[in-house]
Amino acid sequence: MFVLKIKQSQANSAIDLGPSFNFSSPMFATPPETAHFFSRFETDNLLGTHCEYSFLLEEAHWPTVEHYIQAMQYDDVKRQEHIRAAPTATEATRRGKKRFFQKTRRDWAGLRRVYMTRAVYTRAMTHLEIREALLATANELLVENNQYDYFWGCGRDRRGENQYGKVLMEVREKLRQDLAGEVVGPGSPAE
Repeated sequence: MFVLKIKQSQANSAIDLGPSFNFSSPMFATPPETAHFFSRFETDNLLGTHCEYSFLLEEAHWPTVEHYIQAMQYDDVKRQEHIRAAPTATEATRRGKKRFFQKTRRDWAGLRRVYMTRAVYTRAMTHLEIREALLATANELLVENNQYDYFWGCGRDRRGENQYGKVLMEVREKLRQDLAGEVVGPGSPAE
């Protein structure tokens, strides 16, 4: 637990800020001032899922990472194609969340992070700009700043899992390893 000491006019007293200010949690293992907060829904953010840099994966051309992640929730190929054909990432999200008569795949909770990692890595290997933007974050803690998403984002109270930020940091590390081993992918200058 983090305790903040505030100097008052007469004496020092400790104020317990509770668990929401626990900077020793895994989310804030590094000081918050070294963190890079962003939204994955911004279309002009190269690290976001709505950024319109397409890539080829699962034998299909995906306009954005968001199109891919929303479609992969379902086993039904027609449903996947309906989501993939959405004109925007926002529309793909809407189509992916519309599940009145169709449930997501049973194993989705265990696989969603794997699919997100595949999409982010493939897009970074396809587009030099994405790769450079991710590597330019150096060793910053990447935090998806969504106050309503406690899985992909950090949540309102910063106690969310920040899985999207973790995926980006893992892909960043994999890109560094690839560069050290001189692995060349599509869209790289060596082609």
